[in-house]
Amino acid sequence: MATPLGHLRDITLRALDVLAAADDIYAEDTRVSAVLLARHGITTRARALHAHNEVARAADVIAALRAGRRVALVTDAGTPGISDPGARVVQAVRDAGLPVVPVPGPSAVATALSVAGLAAERFLFVGFLPAKAAARETEIGALAALPWALVFYEAPHRVRATVADLARLLGPTRVLVVARELTKAFEQIVALPLGDADAWFAADPHRERGEFVLVVDAPPAATAASDAARAEASAWLAALIEELPPARAAHVVARMTGAPRDALYREAMQRKKDRETP
Repeated sequence: MATPLGHLRDITLRALDVLAAADDIYAEDTRVSAVLLARHGITTRARALHAHNEVARAADVIAALRAGRRVALVTDAGTPGISDPGARVVQAVRDAGLPVVPVPGPSAVATALSVAGLAAERFLFVGFLPAKAAARETEIGALAALPWALVFYEAPHRVRATVADLARLLGPTRVLVVARELTKAFEQIVALPLGDADAWFAADPHRERGEFVLVVDAPPAATAASDAARAEASAWLAALIEELPPARAAHVVARMTGAPRDALYREAMQRKKDRETP
């Protein structure tokens, strides 16, 4: 189940119900989870389940579930299994024939993307890049030609090096959105060209502190191509809506251009409404 990134009120009512009813709570860092549990009056003591003991703990989780106990799995913040422990336990529980129920909530990926204002229509979540410079350079180089936005997590002691590599290998004109300390007291979100990012960090040492989501928008050429494709689809739709019902027109244009049918249908309905309004 997902837990707040920072602001302790960013937890769902369902998540509180699940935690209150859980017989066992497994957490990436019990000290972090203890603060959240105490804040909401939950007295169940969390047990540690982190990257170094996840495989061993999976057996404990399975045994508890088979005994009829209700088990909740949380990480320090956000959603388990997304650059955090959890995936191995989930797989082990599923392999044991036991149910796994998602309790959705905060995610640093979704939170950052919601305020990024991307031109790209698609994104690739990369997570943490390799710590070693050569491996990091190789991975970024493999991503450079992709026509999508790229989303990274990064630690404070590596963020300057990572941003420098991104600027060098992806190009200085691509837009970078730095989302720092999301939902916390010193939250900071800024958009700037990759080529200006190092100077931005250098201007204030506080900007290197905290946890980071780095969002790099799609290459300008890919954005321009996407805009052209949308314009072409819209032109076809405008022509066909004169002869076909909105649903049929959207279906035909989607097959011709590859544009999303649902979006075309909404546009077709709006065009029909505008045409019928005096």
